[in-house]
Amino acid sequence: MSTLDKFFSWAWENYLETTPQAAEIKELLEAEGETVCNDHIALRTFDHPSCAISKLSKFFLEAGYLEGGSYLFPNKKVEALHFYHPDNSSLPKIFISQLKYGEFSEPFVALIEKLIAQIDSGPSPLDLLKCGRPWQLSFAEYQLLAAESEYGSWMAGHGFRINHFTVDVNQLKKFGQLPQLNSFLLEKGFELNNSGGAIKGRPELFLEQSSTMASEKQIQFSEGEFAIPGCYYEFAKRYPLPNGQLFQGFVAASADKIFESTDKTT
Repeated sequence: MSTLDKFFSWAWENYLETTPQAAEIKELLEAEGETVCNDHIALRTFDHPSCAISKLSKFFLEAGYLEGGSYLFPNKKVEALHFYHPDNSSLPKIFISQLKYGEFSEPFVALIEKLIAQIDSGPSPLDLLKCGRPWQLSFAEYQLLAAESEYGSWMAGHGFRINHFTVDVNQLKKFGQLPQLNSFLLEKGFELNNSGGAIKGRPELFLEQSSTMASEKQIQFSEGEFAIPGCYYEFAKRYPLPNGQLFQGFVAASADKIFESTDKTT
């Protein structure tokens, strides 16, 4: 098994620890005769040299991935890059976003830098990807961050973990269109992200996406355990470009709403 295969296998199992709904949905689709393939995985981080996109992406770049596109989310003060493997289309795309934390208030910036200072010096990109949450955090600090940025509080609470995996809807047969898939998921009791509509994007943009809302997960803070939003499962339907090739990028306006799958709903 290659280093990449080992990483994705580990990442899936690690993701399921926080996202049991993904295992449930995968099993339900397989029971309907579907083969579930992964379109992309997503990671979050802060734009600090010790953990920025430029650091995390080294593992994938050294394994043969190439940079595919860049995206800006001004309202959330987030930027992102995606990466793809040119020689193996079965490997998932990688979407890595980072919070431009320096654009927030002084207390917010000071807290993020306090967290980042707790990262062990000199971890390899792979070590960082697999380290989980490398800092101590109080629930009061989590709430301070959440008041300014749901993204920032999620990253502080969970650290470095896969934010979501994504079902490749193009590979489904019975549920090869998002309206049918979404109806199936709702019938089974899953909550969908309705920010901007249950389906974000449209065929004219060559990409449609939907996602579940992250269920809450008990996380350890210095005062004890508290429930905060965990991870979610996404679904992507891609459409052919004028040249006949399936669109392989992302749509910033849609991704902006997908980010809200980890927003606290109560």
